[in-house]
Amino acid sequence: MIKVNNLKKSYGSFEAVKGISFDVHEGEIFGLLGPNGAGKSTTLEIMETLRLKSSGEVNIAGFDLDKDPDEIKKIIGVQLQTSGFYPGLKLIELLELFGGLYNRKVDPMALLSKVNLEDKAKSLYKSLSGGQKQRFSIATTLINAPRIIFLDEPTTGLDPQARRNLWDLIKNIRALGTTVIITTHYMDEAEYLCDRVAIMDAGRIISLDHPDRLIDQLLESGFEKKKESKGANLEDVFIQMTGHTLRED
Repeated sequence: MIKVNNLKKSYGSFEAVKGISFDVHEGEIFGLLGPNGAGKSTTLEIMETLRLKSSGEVNIAGFDLDKDPDEIKKIIGVQLQTSGFYPGLKLIELLELFGGLYNRKVDPMALLSKVNLEDKAKSLYKSLSGGQKQRFSIATTLINAPRIIFLDEPTTGLDPQARRNLWDLIKNIRALGTTVIITTHYMDEAEYLCDRVAIMDAGRIISLDHPDRLIDQLLESGFEKKKESKGANLEDVFIQMTGHTLRED
């Protein structure tokens, strides 16, 4: 679905992305992981046609990024880290507005249903909780029935219930046949969601594989945790004690 070959991005003498190559398969959830400044958001923005590359090749669903950027825009959905929605408009109005930008008639209630926000259809965007805003942002990426969606750290700042609810939403979107590319700082999130991950550091991909295989390779190298690993963590305790039901502020 996506082929990236020797992609580079420089700002003057600084190389943000240093000749990376990878493929994303149709229908998978693919993660770009790395610390701040690793180059993952820059890579994502280049694939989204939002940032110009310095060199290399990017092919999205058979379309060359250099030759067919407009065709690529028609088949992708993009959810950014921060979204600038009009705060005084209702959700149903915002979806109709975005549908107009795509020159596409939309069914706002159907889109809101996909992200469990039907009951907020006539609510103002500014009245939503953090989790609701993130889910609505994802709803806007689905307006053009994209083949691929890009999610840039979609669960940052969310509480555990909202975060796990969003995980379920992302898996449901993939189940409909959509390819998902995600960046995240949360390793448990990547381990749960992603079929494969590319770990980036200092502008390079230093490892790419299935999360389980990467963990197995580490264990085979003789790695041992200093603290005995348990079958659950504090987040699991929190969810179990407070319930799985999504709560809104």
